[in-house]
Amino acid sequence: MRDNPVKATLAAGGRAFGAMVFEFFTPGLPQICRNAGADFVLYDMEHSGLGFESLKTQLALCRGLPLVPMARVPRGEYAFIARALDLGALGVMVPMVGGAEEAAHVVACTRYPPVGRRGAAFGFAHDDYEHGDPAAKIAAIHARTLVIAQIETGDGLASVDAIAATPGVDALWLGHFDLTNFLGIPGQFRHPEYLAAVDRIVAACDRHGKSAGFLATDETWARDYAARGFRLLAYGVDPHLLQHALRHGIGVLRAAADPRKS
Repeated sequence: MRDNPVKATLAAGGRAFGAMVFEFFTPGLPQICRNAGADFVLYDMEHSGLGFESLKTQLALCRGLPLVPMARVPRGEYAFIARALDLGALGVMVPMVGGAEEAAHVVACTRYPPVGRRGAAFGFAHDDYEHGDPAAKIAAIHARTLVIAQIETGDGLASVDAIAATPGVDALWLGHFDLTNFLGIPGQFRHPEYLAAVDRIVAACDRHGKSAGFLATDETWARDYAARGFRLLAYGVDPHLLQHALRHGIGVLRAAADPRKS
């Protein structure tokens, strides 16, 4: 069975970098991400409309690559979390985690009894269709599964220390846009209240040995949030990256075709 080098890197205090994908679930995507230097790819199911059949294909395409596939599920419900893991995700992100009890429920959905409630089915996608001792598989799956709780609501922020302290939670991911909405300052990413919340999330992670995660959408954000102490960092988002590159290229073509505008 595969291990999860991203989880090991974070546990050792290191950093991991990857891509968050919302739109282009194509056969070549995992290899493209890896060729670009990604340690992980995080597939979004909350906002993209990505379904489990397509997710299963993407997870299979990651098999054999030094790339850790993870999924953001729509909500913190057992049917979403356990199914994503059964299909082969090595980690799950859960949106809008509001407190320690909810965080503990999320962790329980990723663990087999007696420490959790995940249903057992072995010899399928998540264990690479391999035979083997179920007890050994359970131990390996518990060790490799990365659990990410998103902090993006007022309740989540108020309980951020308790969520970070929850056993089995590996990372807290800042949901920056939703957090500004819940704080009543939509899109105001330089507002003192928002910046104080960002620092509060990182501090909670540092106190409890967890990793802070963030999606950077440009170079300025990437540098800023890395400097703030975020160690699990994605770059994106994929439709915006393509649109930006294509807009630049078309601009070059237009200028080249009409020297008067160059």
